[in-house]
Amino acid sequence: MGKLTTHVLDTAHGRPGSGIAIRLYRCADASRHLLDAFVSNADGRCDAPLLADAALQVGRYELEFAVGDYFAGLGVALAEPRFLDVVSLRFGIADASAHYHVPLLVSPYSYSTYRGS
Repeated sequence: MGKLTTHVLDTAHGRPGSGIAIRLYRCADASRHLLDAFVSNADGRCDAPLLADAALQVGRYELEFAVGDYFAGLGVALAEPRFLDVVSLRFGIADASAHYHVPLLVSPYSYSTYRGS
């Protein structure tokens, strides 16, 4: 069965983004519904899939990563307001039997993502 996973990499420091608060939403039309909240582990991943098996359904989802709090917690001097505070990634699941891996590569001033494996 399918699953949804994520991985955060701190590209400014060359290490996993550990301790980052992550929220997962299901989106429908103009609304969204919070499904769960997670915190990335020492490897920058969550200990289990965000969604798996029957819980993973075709549709639109959004991941929010609290990267501003993460970098502030490391002592990085950030402008106020922060350039990046919460990174939101909205994406679609078209095949509920597939593995969708959504990595986030992030620094205090940039981020990128892709569909990983």
